Amino acid sequence: MSPNVGTIDRTIRIAFGASLIIATVLGYIGVWGWLGLIPLATGTFRFCPAYLPFGLSTCSMKK
Repeated sequence: MSPNVGTIDRTIRIAFGASLIIATVLGYIGVWGWLGLIPLATGTFRFCPAYLPFGLSTCSMKK
């Protein structure tokens, strides 16, 4: 399981996931906000299983 989520992608995923969870806890949105756990987890672990079938990676190229 090698990382396939780059730094910018990771930051966006964590921020988006956390904001959905916070909005749910504060009562601004419904229970669907708990889906924010998915981008939060993929950003934290730097691995997105949805990228695998397409061979995608947002990690920078190593020199």
